[in-house]
Amino acid sequence: MRKIKNLNYLCLLACGVFLQNCTQTTKAPSEERNSTSEFYTAEDFNKVEKYDTHVHINVDDTTFIQQAKEDKFRLLTVNVYSGTTSDIEGKERIALSLIKAYPDRLAYLTAFTLQGWGSEDWQSNTIAYLKDSFEKGAIGVKIWKNLGMELRDKSGKFVMIDDPRVDPILDFIEKNDVTLLGHLGEPRNAWLPVEQMTVLGDKRYFSEHPQYHMYLHPEYPSYEDQINARDNMLEKHPNLRFVAAHLASLEWDVDELAKRLDKFPNMAVDMAERICHLQFQSVKNWQKVHDFFIKYQDRIVYSTDMGVRTDSDLSALRKRAHETRISDWQFFVTNDKMNVSDFKESFKGLKLPREVVDKVYRTNAEKWFPGI
Repeated sequence: MRKIKNLNYLCLLACGVFLQNCTQTTKAPSEERNSTSEFYTAEDFNKVEKYDTHVHINVDDTTFIQQAKEDKFRLLTVNVYSGTTSDIEGKERIALSLIKAYPDRLAYLTAFTLQGWGSEDWQSNTIAYLKDSFEKGAIGVKIWKNLGMELRDKSGKFVMIDDPRVDPILDFIEKNDVTLLGHLGEPRNAWLPVEQMTVLGDKRYFSEHPQYHMYLHPEYPSYEDQINARDNMLEKHPNLRFVAAHLASLEWDVDELAKRLDKFPNMAVDMAERICHLQFQSVKNWQKVHDFFIKYQDRIVYSTDMGVRTDSDLSALRKRAHETRISDWQFFVTNDKMNVSDFKESFKGLKLPREVVDKVYRTNAEKWFPGI
């Protein structure tokens, strides 16, 4: 008798489970892929640890770092040689002081002087300076656009990044397994009249810095010269870990950028001060920009090019840094309709999968800048 009762109970239980399963809605594969668990939201901004791998902190002040900490950002401050040896040495002292105060929030890239270019001891002095910086904790080196746009040799010829006299320096960087960050050339807008430039930021910058507005200087190397010199350098140094700053000065077309990423597996790109160009492209071809991020998700690093100078309004800077990061996050994680000040047209956020966002904001930084 007890066996019969148990059997009836099991039958009823099985029927109940069956009916419950029948009433549940099964998600189609497409619905499962688009479930919210696969995507971040705008509200997740303060929940995710992130990196900004291209900032410039040239003042021994922690305001900018404090805001980054609130926004869950770690920073890579980038030293730039802009004229004198004392200039880069002073920036290095500031970086080391701030790292001591915020060792879990800040790392730095060193630079090297171009003073004495062409002299017998320039290469050895440069290597000695880099060696000292690496021993102090620098995790990489920045090369700036003055190679290609300012420095000339004794004959008056512009010195480009693929000049053989630079090769020993690049060999030393590669040997030490540190990253080279290269700002080489400028946006293609620099070779256009101001009224033909695509984004307001470029119109403003090149109006205020006519020395870099190449449309006014046809005697300087062309845009194609700058891109070709960089590509030639990479062909000569296929094992050099290279991050091309500012979308590799190919910000105007992700297809052109994709060609270089396909050709040079040792190259990644940062987006410092060029996200607006991606947004501008997405106005006309959202799918192409979205698919670019999907395909090259391991090669793109988030960065802003923001920073602190001696004349910075720290309160305004802190506010602008926070608002910029919030807007960028919205562009990458949502499909919201958006507007920015750089151009008039509206565009839609890319709504990248969570896995891609994590790479762009965190794991790619750790991969391309070891030690960060």
